Formats: sequence, structure tokens, C-alpha cells
Amino acid sequence: MFNIILFGPPGSGKGTQSEKLISAYGLKHLSTGDLLRSEREAKTPLGLEAESLMSRGILVPDEIVIGIISSAIDANPAAKGFLFDGFPRTVAQAEALDKLLKLKNSEIAIVLALQVNDEELVRRLLKRGLTSGRSDDGDENVVRNRVAEYYKKTAIVASYYDRFEKVVNINGEGTESEVFELLAHAIDKKMKA
Repeated sequence: MFNIILFGPPGSGKGTQSEKLISAYGLKHLSTGDLLRSEREAKTPLGLEAESLMSRGILVPDEIVIGIISSAIDANPAAKGFLFDGFPRTVAQAEALDKLLKLKNSEIAIVLALQVNDEELVRRLLKRGLTSGRSDDGDENVVRNRVAEYYKKTAIVASYYDRFEKVVNINGEGTESEVFELLAHAIDKKMKA
């Protein structure tokens, strides 16, 4: 199994590139938000517990999220690998994910970190705000705060994986095709190693 974490601040093109990578490499997309929604809709024990917490405004604990990820991995035994999106967001989550994958005789192969300068991120998000209907993309102060918050939280997770030499920084400022080529090159190089 070839597992990838794709990092990138809001506006870095992560969503677009995720779709391209999933298609090109036959990966299963694991978005924690999507997984939580489907577990709640299926009324699984983990989903019901998550719904109970979320309805009270409480963050879903890491153990529940890891349990849901474990279920998703088990439900896809033929997957060539997984692309993790939106997870892990803390070092504790990264450590828990690594333990889970080790139990399944797997690991994170590579962490791809899209790099885009802050002014370009703000420009992209404000432009997206004009067409997406997302109110958080229309206010420059909110956009700048989201970008700053991303760096505060994910820099620590990137440092965790950097200790294992798994992080590859990717210039996310080219065209969609140029950025995809850089991502694919990093993945192909890792697969051959």
C-alpha cells in the first residue's frame, strides 16, 4: 500500500491536485470530514458517537477519528493506497495514524507539502470567494487568519514527518499541470526508491 498525505494551505490547489493524484495512481481518498459524515449517515456506533459530540459543539476525539479511518481502510482491501486529506492535523494524530498503519503492515510513504506564497493564497481565495458562495473566502481578514492558522498547526505535523525524511515540498504556484507534474515526479521517485 502506498499512502500519501497531501498538505497545503487553503487556496494551494490541494483539492484539484487530490483528484488528479487519485485518478493517476488509483488511490482511495480519505477525507476525515467525508468519513465522519458517511459514518453518521450510516448510523454506525462510531458515527453516532461522533454525531452526539458534534451536536454539542465538542470536537470529535482522535480515537474516534482513528477508528473511522481504520474502518475505511478495512473496507477497501483492494486499494493500492490512500491519500489522506485533512488528517493528521496534530502530532498526536500523526503518531496515532502511524501506529494504526503499522498494525495494518503499512506506513505513510510520502508527505507532499504544497508551497504557495501568502499573497498568492489570499488572491486565489478571494477570487474563489466570488464564485464559490463560501462566505469565509470573501473576507480578506478571515482568509489571512485561516492561512496563518494553517501554518501554526501544520508546521508541527510537517516537522514530525520531516524527522523520518518523508516530507517533499512542492512549488504550488504553477499551472495545474505543472504542479501535478512536480507531485507525480516526487511520488514516482519515492515509489522507485
